Amino acid sequence: MMRAQFLIPAAVIVAGLALSSIYTVDEREKALVLQFGEVKTVRTNPGIGFKIPLIQQVVKYDDRILSLTTQPLEVTPLDDRRLVVDAFARWRITDAVKFREAVSTGGETFAKSRLDGILNNAIREVMGSVPSTAVLSDDRTQLMNRIRDIAKREANALGVDVIDVRLTRTDLPDQNLAATYERMRAERQREATDERARGNEAAQRVRAEADRKVVELVSEARKQSEIIRGEADAERNKIYAEAYGKDASFFTFTRALQFYAESLKPGSSSLVTNPDSLYFDYDRFIKSLGPEAAGN
Repeated sequence: MMRAQFLIPAAVIVAGLALSSIYTVDEREKALVLQFGEVKTVRTNPGIGFKIPLIQQVVKYDDRILSLTTQPLEVTPLDDRRLVVDAFARWRITDAVKFREAVSTGGETFAKSRLDGILNNAIREVMGSVPSTAVLSDDRTQLMNRIRDIAKREANALGVDVIDVRLTRTDLPDQNLAATYERMRAERQREATDERARGNEAAQRVRAEADRKVVELVSEARKQSEIIRGEADAERNKIYAEAYGKDASFFTFTRALQFYAESLKPGSSSLVTNPDSLYFDYDRFIKSLGPEAAGN
């Protein structure tokens, strides 16, 4: 009976020690087996492992690609135009032993703090070597690659590989935005004024050319109309002369009819005269046109 009372606690203790000697490593992890703070085993393959209970401990680290977002950082490019920059980095623990030696018990939290400082220094170094126009341009691939390479070299001491670095924001400080926007607005207004001036100048040239062509066309048209009118008058006089030579009385008759037609136009003629007037006596009117008409 007394032996049973001792056997049960002993069995529980042995079972507990056996269970505490077993550990598992997930496929997303890598593990270190430490004995009094010294690395005894590095486990990178997933599965079950064993350690000495109470003497050894297991420390696990994430084996996936991790992310780090830096805090907004004010930098000064070559042209002394201050900018606010923040970045996004992708990193991974490549050497668990070196990582443990670098961060001790701080783990990934301490590593992120160290990486943040490394990235900030790399950003300041690269951004300080180029003008602000290069930083604010759409294509910043070369700048980001330079920052990544510097951060990768510095982070190697931590047992970490910096896979990629991306600039997520490159803006002017708030106190400089108003002045910058005002300067940009003034530049755009100046460009607009120049464009309008050039447009007005071009419009004046086109308008002057059009006016010159109108004057030339009108002058040419008047010239041609005068020529045609002169030729028509000459032809008319020729016809009149030929008609008079052939039959003077008929010519006089047509002239009389033309006179009546011109003087008695419908709706616009008013005539006040004596009934005995020459106007209403055709024979007397014909005689008044000339001796040739009276004789015929």
